[in-house]
Amino acid sequence: MSRRPRPEPPRPNLVRRPTRAFGWLDAALLHEGWLARLGAEAVAVLVLLALAADQRGASYYGRARMAERLGLKRQSLDLALARLLELGLVAHRPWRAGCADGVWQLLPMSPGPAKTTGGEDCESVSAILARLGFGR
Repeated sequence: MSRRPRPEPPRPNLVRRPTRAFGWLDAALLHEGWLARLGAEAVAVLVLLALAADQRGASYYGRARMAERLGLKRQSLDLALARLLELGLVAHRPWRAGCADGVWQLLPMSPGPAKTTGGEDCESVSAILARLGFGR
């Protein structure tokens, strides 16, 4: 069986090529149903973190700046970040105890929950939600 040739893009003279830092998102987000599981706001936050990430996948954007850049209310942003943490797509380490802002890291996509080492450096989803005022 022969494969069909790939269709020509509508504007082949305008093929996009990265010129500066370029964040990559794993194709599994599309092909394994992650987008639907995340919801639109968490996808937007993930894209922002990917675009702002350094070569180690770390972003230092504060929550206020993220919310402003995405046009989200702070509560919506916090829920989206909690969803990303819950699904093991990002990790968070606050600047200091009790601080909501800190380092956000994109994690490798895996079928199971993300594994961490040095758990004392990472904060649990429940601790972050409690600190943000979301009770049980």
